[in-house]
Amino acid sequence: MTQLSAVQNQPSDGSKALYGGKGTRRITVRDIALAKERGEKWPMLTAYDAMTASVFDEAGIPVLLVGDSAGNCHLGYDTTVPVTLDEMTMLSSAVVRGTSRSLIVADLPFGTYQEGATQALRSATRLVKEAGVGAVKLEGGQRSHEQIRLLVEAGIPVMAHIGLTPQSVNAMGYRVQGRGEEAAARMLQDAKAVQDAGAFAVVLELVPAELAAEVTRSLQIPTVGIGAGPDTDAQVLVWTDMLGLTSGRVPKFVKKYADLREVMGSAAKSFAQDVVDSAFPAEEHSVH
Repeated sequence: MTQLSAVQNQPSDGSKALYGGKGTRRITVRDIALAKERGEKWPMLTAYDAMTASVFDEAGIPVLLVGDSAGNCHLGYDTTVPVTLDEMTMLSSAVVRGTSRSLIVADLPFGTYQEGATQALRSATRLVKEAGVGAVKLEGGQRSHEQIRLLVEAGIPVMAHIGLTPQSVNAMGYRVQGRGEEAAARMLQDAKAVQDAGAFAVVLELVPAELAAEVTRSLQIPTVGIGAGPDTDAQVLVWTDMLGLTSGRVPKFVKKYADLREVMGSAAKSFAQDVVDSAFPAEEHSVH
């Protein structure tokens, strides 16, 4: 699509925009496809509970990912690998209940689709029926082709995920993927494979910016970058990283938009000191 055609296809009042639009119904994968046609960029954040999800939904974030990153952020696991389908179903249900407009995408956790397409369909069906999500996400390119194809044929939208795939941390570690001609060629093959299988979008994680731009130009479906440079169609961050709640070192690609860890810690200390000093509860906080 040329830049001119993208401008021509953009609604003049912005009413159909994924972010900042005037619609109140649930966003669908068709809306995502139309945004790609318009050349519109859009944001995605993770969410794992109803209250946080409601804040992001009210802020207009069009797509929320119930990521298995909840394992690291909220469940105390060292990696995403231990996360179970039961846990993902519970978290996804909460996010759906806390939102009204965002498209909710839920991760299929490790061990729930690797056996093949039939296992993937059982797992995804549970997230759709019990949690009410609008789409699922799974990792892998060509190796996940049949799983994606069967889910899409069954009417379950799929977001793919290539590049660094955290569920494969024991095999690949945490490092940039797609460097070098051979690795870049495999990345392009994986991207085209998930598109051919029917995925409505693909996450590119920790991929050189130039390669992510090439993949984005090569596909008709949107690319969602995380550590993949500025030229993807969308960007996603883990919300605890984005808002400064994560302790310790965070990835280079994270931009911290607030420091909630400092805010929460300071508030907790103020509360504790008020209790110790008998300043709380005061008369206005008491009933008679």
